[in-house]
Amino acid sequence: MWKLQASLLGGDEERQDDFLDDFNGSCPLSPLQRLYGFAGCLAAGLACMLLSLVVFARPIKFAIIFTFGNLLAIGSTAFLIGPGQQIRMMLDTVRIYATAIYVGSVILALVCALLIHSKILTIIAIICEICALIWYSLSYIPFARNMVSELLVRLCDTEI
Repeated sequence: MWKLQASLLGGDEERQDDFLDDFNGSCPLSPLQRLYGFAGCLAAGLACMLLSLVVFARPIKFAIIFTFGNLLAIGSTAFLIGPGQQIRMMLDTVRIYATAIYVGSVILALVCALLIHSKILTIIAIICEICALIWYSLSYIPFARNMVSELLVRLCDTEI
Protein backbone atom coordinates (compact mmCIF):
# COMPACT_ATOMS: atom_id res chain seq x y z
CA MET A 1 0.00 0.00 0.00
CA TRP A 2 2.81 2.39 0.85
CA LYS A 3 4.33 1.83 -2.62
CA LEU A 4 1.07 3.02 -4.16
CA GLN A 5 1.06 6.08 -1.92
CA ALA A 6 4.68 6.84 -2.80
CA SER A 7 3.88 6.67 -6.50
CA LEU A 8 0.89 8.95 -6.05
CA LEU A 9 3.01 11.44 -4.13
CA GLY A 10 5.64 11.58 -6.85
CA GLY A 11 8.07 8.86 -5.80
CA ASP A 12 8.45 7.46 -9.32
CA GLU A 13 12.18 6.88 -8.95
CA GLU A 14 11.63 4.97 -5.70
CA ARG A 15 8.83 2.99 -7.33
CA GLN A 16 11.15 2.03 -10.22
CA ASP A 17 13.79 0.82 -7.74
CA ASP A 18 11.15 -1.18 -5.91
CA PHE A 19 10.06 -2.77 -9.17
CA LEU A 20 13.60 -3.81 -10.05
CA ASP A 21 14.20 -5.12 -6.54
CA ASP A 22 10.95 -7.10 -6.71
CA PHE A 23 12.05 -8.44 -10.11
CA ASN A 24 15.37 -9.57 -8.65
CA GLY A 25 13.68 -11.11 -5.63
CA SER A 26 10.95 -12.92 -7.57
CA CYS A 27 13.20 -15.94 -8.10
CA PRO A 28 15.32 -16.40 -5.01
CA LEU A 29 18.13 -18.80 -5.82
CA SER A 30 20.89 -20.00 -3.55
CA PRO A 31 24.43 -18.90 -4.42
CA LEU A 32 25.22 -22.40 -5.68
CA GLN A 33 22.10 -22.42 -7.89
CA ARG A 34 23.04 -19.01 -9.28
CA LEU A 35 26.53 -20.31 -10.07
CA TYR A 36 25.08 -23.37 -11.80
CA GLY A 37 22.68 -21.17 -13.79
CA PHE A 38 25.51 -18.86 -14.80
CA ALA A 39 27.76 -21.75 -15.83
CA GLY A 40 24.98 -23.53 -17.74
CA CYS A 41 23.84 -20.43 -19.59
CA LEU A 42 27.41 -19.40 -20.40
CA ALA A 43 28.27 -22.92 -21.59
CA ALA A 44 25.15 -23.03 -23.76
CA GLY A 45 26.01 -19.62 -25.23
CA LEU A 46 29.60 -20.60 -25.97
CA ALA A 47 28.41 -23.91 -27.45
CA CYS A 48 26.02 -22.04 -29.76
CA MET A 49 28.79 -19.68 -30.82
CA LEU A 50 31.15 -22.58 -31.54
CA LEU A 51 28.47 -24.64 -33.31
CA SER A 52 27.66 -21.65 -35.48
CA LEU A 53 31.06 -22.11 -37.08
CA VAL A 54 29.77 -25.39 -38.55
CA VAL A 55 27.29 -23.45 -40.68
CA PHE A 56 29.68 -20.56 -41.42
CA ALA A 57 29.21 -21.16 -45.15
CA ARG A 58 25.56 -20.16 -44.69
CA PRO A 59 25.79 -16.69 -43.16
CA ILE A 60 22.10 -16.41 -42.38
CA LYS A 61 22.03 -19.56 -40.23
CA PHE A 62 25.39 -18.58 -38.79
CA ALA A 63 24.08 -15.16 -37.76
CA ILE A 64 21.02 -16.59 -36.02
CA ILE A 65 22.91 -19.24 -34.06
CA PHE A 66 25.83 -16.93 -33.23
CA THR A 67 23.56 -14.11 -32.06
CA PHE A 68 21.50 -16.48 -29.92
CA GLY A 69 24.71 -17.75 -28.33
CA ASN A 70 25.85 -14.19 -27.79
CA LEU A 71 22.63 -13.29 -25.99
CA LEU A 72 22.84 -16.42 -23.83
CA ALA A 73 26.41 -15.58 -22.83
CA ILE A 74 25.55 -11.97 -21.96
CA GLY A 75 22.39 -13.06 -20.13
CA SER A 76 24.30 -15.57 -18.05
CA THR A 77 25.58 -12.82 -15.78
CA ALA A 78 22.00 -12.09 -14.75
CA PHE A 79 22.17 -15.29 -12.71
CA LEU A 80 25.05 -13.89 -10.69
CA ILE A 81 23.91 -10.32 -10.09
CA GLY A 82 20.22 -10.45 -10.95
CA PRO A 83 18.44 -9.07 -14.01
CA GLY A 84 17.70 -5.69 -12.42
CA GLN A 85 21.32 -5.07 -11.51
CA GLN A 86 22.37 -6.32 -14.96
CA ILE A 87 20.12 -3.73 -16.61
CA ARG A 88 21.37 -0.99 -14.27
CA MET A 89 24.98 -1.85 -15.09
CA MET A 90 24.28 -1.95 -18.83
CA LEU A 91 22.66 1.49 -18.66
CA ASP A 92 25.42 3.00 -16.51
CA THR A 93 26.92 6.19 -17.95
CA VAL A 94 30.27 4.46 -18.45
CA ARG A 95 28.87 1.81 -20.79
CA ILE A 96 25.59 3.19 -22.17
CA TYR A 97 27.12 3.82 -25.59
CA ALA A 98 28.77 0.40 -25.70
CA THR A 99 25.45 -1.18 -24.72
CA ALA A 100 23.54 0.76 -27.38
CA ILE A 101 26.04 -0.17 -30.09
CA TYR A 102 26.01 -3.82 -29.02
CA VAL A 103 22.21 -4.08 -28.91
CA GLY A 104 21.98 -2.21 -32.22
CA SER A 105 24.45 -4.55 -33.88
CA VAL A 106 22.58 -7.62 -32.57
CA ILE A 107 19.33 -6.26 -34.00
CA LEU A 108 21.07 -5.32 -37.25
CA ALA A 109 22.53 -8.83 -37.62
CA LEU A 110 19.12 -10.42 -37.07
CA VAL A 111 17.41 -8.01 -39.48
CA CYS A 112 20.02 -8.68 -42.17
CA ALA A 113 19.71 -12.43 -41.66
CA LEU A 114 15.96 -12.82 -41.22
CA LEU A 115 14.38 -9.99 -43.19
CA ILE A 116 16.85 -8.88 -45.85
CA HIS A 117 18.43 -12.32 -46.51
CA SER A 118 21.66 -10.71 -47.65
CA LYS A 119 24.78 -12.77 -46.98
CA ILE A 120 27.20 -9.87 -47.37
CA LEU A 121 25.23 -7.56 -45.07
CA THR A 122 24.84 -10.37 -42.55
CA ILE A 123 28.60 -10.97 -42.46
CA ILE A 124 29.25 -7.24 -42.03
CA ALA A 125 26.66 -7.10 -39.24
CA ILE A 126 28.23 -10.11 -37.49
CA ILE A 127 31.66 -8.46 -37.65
CA CYS A 128 30.13 -5.32 -36.12
CA GLU A 129 28.45 -7.48 -33.47
CA ILE A 130 31.75 -9.14 -32.52
CA CYS A 131 33.54 -5.79 -32.32
CA ALA A 132 30.72 -4.30 -30.26
CA LEU A 133 30.76 -7.31 -27.91
CA ILE A 134 34.51 -6.91 -27.38
CA TRP A 135 34.14 -3.18 -26.73
CA TYR A 136 31.18 -3.79 -24.39
CA SER A 137 33.13 -6.47 -22.49
CA LEU A 138 36.12 -4.16 -22.14
CA SER A 139 33.88 -1.62 -20.38
CA TYR A 140 33.81 -3.91 -17.34
CA ILE A 141 37.62 -3.96 -17.01
CA PRO A 142 39.06 -0.76 -15.50
CA PHE A 143 41.12 1.25 -18.00
CA ALA A 144 40.89 -1.51 -20.63
CA ARG A 145 39.16 0.62 -23.25
CA ASN A 146 41.71 3.42 -22.80
CA MET A 147 44.56 0.97 -23.17
CA VAL A 148 43.07 -0.62 -26.31
CA SER A 149 42.35 2.81 -27.81
CA GLU A 150 45.92 3.95 -27.24
CA LEU A 151 47.27 0.69 -28.65
CA LEU A 152 45.17 1.04 -31.80
CA VAL A 153 46.27 4.64 -32.25
CA ARG A 154 49.91 3.62 -31.96
CA LEU A 155 49.49 0.66 -34.32
CA CYS A 156 47.54 2.61 -36.92
CA ASP A 157 49.69 5.73 -36.79
CA THR A 158 51.25 6.22 -40.21
CA GLU A 159 53.81 8.80 -39.18
CA ILE A 160 57.38 7.55 -39.04
